Amino acid sequence: MPVELKVLGYAALLQFVQFVLMAVPVNLQLGVAYTGGHRDEQLEATGIPGRLKRALENHFEGLVLFTIAVLVVVLGEASSALTEKCAWAYLWARILYVPAYASGVYGVRSLIWGVGFAATAIMLIVAL
Repeated sequence: MPVELKVLGYAALLQFVQFVLMAVPVNLQLGVAYTGGHRDEQLEATGIPGRLKRALENHFEGLVLFTIAVLVVVLGEASSALTEKCAWAYLWARILYVPAYASGVYGVRSLIWGVGFAATAIMLIVAL
């Protein structure tokens, strides 16, 4: 299996982990009556639960581009040491992004996000 495809699998598993890390505090904050109900009234999680929710939503967005990059690399038979390193850089950036976003430290989250975004872009550029 190509390294980039394996890293994509790990990124998907990270999304499962992020979902659990978000769901528990959000349910505690908003209450299971709300989260398990019809949600006609929109409530927003705040503080750390809200940041964990937004970090998960951001991973969904980033994972779309990373998946495209992996498909272009793998199906285009353009895998290289550079694309493999970029794939790992993306994954590590996404892992570090969660605590950086949850902690709310100014600037760090954006810097980490930028590493993952750049790694994805480099994968695409190299493959094309």
